[in-house]
Amino acid sequence: MTTILGQSPDLTHILRTLPMIALSDASVLISGETGTGKELIALSLHEQSRRRDNALITINCAALPTEDVELDLFGRSNEQGEVTFRGRLLAAEGDTVFLDEVDALPLSVQAKVLRFLEAGECQLQGSHRLHVADVRILAATSADLPAEVKAGRFRADLFYRLQVVPIELPALRNRAEDIPLLMKHYLKEFAGNNAVVRLSREAEQSLVHYRWPGNIRELQNLCQRLALLHVGELLQPADLPREMRPEVAIEQHQFVLPASGIDLAKVELDLIEQALDMAAGNRSKAARLLGISRDTLLYRMQKYNLSP
Repeated sequence: MTTILGQSPDLTHILRTLPMIALSDASVLISGETGTGKELIALSLHEQSRRRDNALITINCAALPTEDVELDLFGRSNEQGEVTFRGRLLAAEGDTVFLDEVDALPLSVQAKVLRFLEAGECQLQGSHRLHVADVRILAATSADLPAEVKAGRFRADLFYRLQVVPIELPALRNRAEDIPLLMKHYLKEFAGNNAVVRLSREAEQSLVHYRWPGNIRELQNLCQRLALLHVGELLQPADLPREMRPEVAIEQHQFVLPASGIDLAKVELDLIEQALDMAAGNRSKAARLLGISRDTLLYRMQKYNLSP
């Protein structure tokens, strides 16, 4: 059974609902940024479903040859309606099909996919005869499908039919409490027979505050790199890639002023707390991160009644 690691509230809620969703044959649309684990959710749904003894067939819609998408998915028949080439959907009788990057489907094919979802039937190239298959459809996208619908690149009726059950995966930066757990798991996994890499508290905090644009996939790649280059070492922030070090995180932090304005004191307090956290309470280091003197930091800590 697939294990999905995490204790954050959003992920915990999703994992709690998976068994109920899995036992239905309803279509599921899994959305989220690239690298958030949409494939794992699809696999977990299949493993807990009534179709678990049959296959889970993954189709990357973005990788299908543009000129042959319809043929690849549905197939071809002769004028008598006999199947001469069985497409992937028609061949998946009794199985679960995972349409990854479903937003990449050409508009010309989306109507046929909609009909297949609604009635389990499709018309193959070469004949008007309809063919039927019992298939459960899961789909995933990292695109903003409502925006794609509005732009006319994705059918609204297909969007609503796919997301009978929507699952939106949180970005890793919104699951900060899960980062140490994931790091420990993957560092151990990639260590193999070597000594496991360990993280100092400062290094761990640097990773907690990093934005992770590549999400869990980026974290896995980092763990593999660290396991190869730092066998058995206790890592400090300086051992991390430059973009993940605390001083760079402060440099790259950008603010967008909302129309309603901001509470400047709250922003200042938040930055001071972040810097102290990144510096593991070392006030001199926190002051350097903020670009102020130690005395100025102590004054502002006293101003906001922050404990040393």
